Amino acid sequence: MDRALLADLNVERAARRAAVVVTDLASGTQRLVREAEAGGDPLAEPIGRVIRSGKSGIIETDHGEVFLNAHLPPARLVVVGAVHISQALGPMAKLAGYDIEIIDPRTAFATKERFPDVELLAEWPEAALKPRPLDAYTALCVITHDPKIDDYPLVEGLKAGCFYIGALGSRKTHARRIERLTEAGISAQAMDRIEAPIGADIGAATPGEIAVAILASVIEAFRKRKMFAERRGETEAA
Repeated sequence: MDRALLADLNVERAARRAAVVVTDLASGTQRLVREAEAGGDPLAEPIGRVIRSGKSGIIETDHGEVFLNAHLPPARLVVVGAVHISQALGPMAKLAGYDIEIIDPRTAFATKERFPDVELLAEWPEAALKPRPLDAYTALCVITHDPKIDDYPLVEGLKAGCFYIGALGSRKTHARRIERLTEAGISAQAMDRIEAPIGADIGAATPGEIAVAILASVIEAFRKRKMFAERRGETEAA
C-alpha cells in the first residue's frame, strides 16, 4: 500500500468512518473507496456488502479478480445509566465484540464495584461525550428513566446519526419524551428512529432478559443498517 493511500485510510480511521481498499489482483493497483462515496462506485454492491458485514474477500469482475479489504471502525455501544440492566449488558456486549462504555453522573450507581470490567464514566453525558462524541458507528441506549440525564444524549444521538438509539420506558413515558424532544426542535421523522420501549420484543422481564433484548436490537440495527436507512428515506446507512 502506497503512502498516500495509507494516509487517506488513516484519516478515515481517525474519524471513525468505514472505507474499503480495492486491490486488482492481476496488476496490484489499489484504490480507496470511502463509505460515503461507495454508492457511486462501479463495485457499489459488493463494496456495500463488505461494509455491512465487515468481512473482506475476493470478488470476480469483468476485468478479473479484485480483493475488497474492509476497514470498519469498532462498533461502539454507549449506555446511559449504571443500572441492573447495564450490569448484565456490559459483559454480553463485550462478548459480541462491542466497545461499551457506561455513563451515569449518579456516583452511588456508577461504581467500579458494580462495573469492574467496563469503561465507566461517572459524569453527566454533556461532559462524558465531549471528548468522544457519538457517531454513525455508535449505538446509544438510554436507560436511567431520568429526563435530566437521558434527553441530552438522545438529542446528540439523533444529530450524530447513531446506527441504533433505544430508550427505556413505557409508551406513556415515551409520549412525554416526544413532547420534550419536540420542544427541543427535534423533528417527528428523527424521533421515529428511537426504539421505545427499548429492545427486541421477546417478552423480556428481568434485567438480564432486557439486556439480551437490547443487544439483539443493537446487532440487528448494525448488520441491517443500510436496510433501515432506506426505510427512513436516507441515501446512506447511518
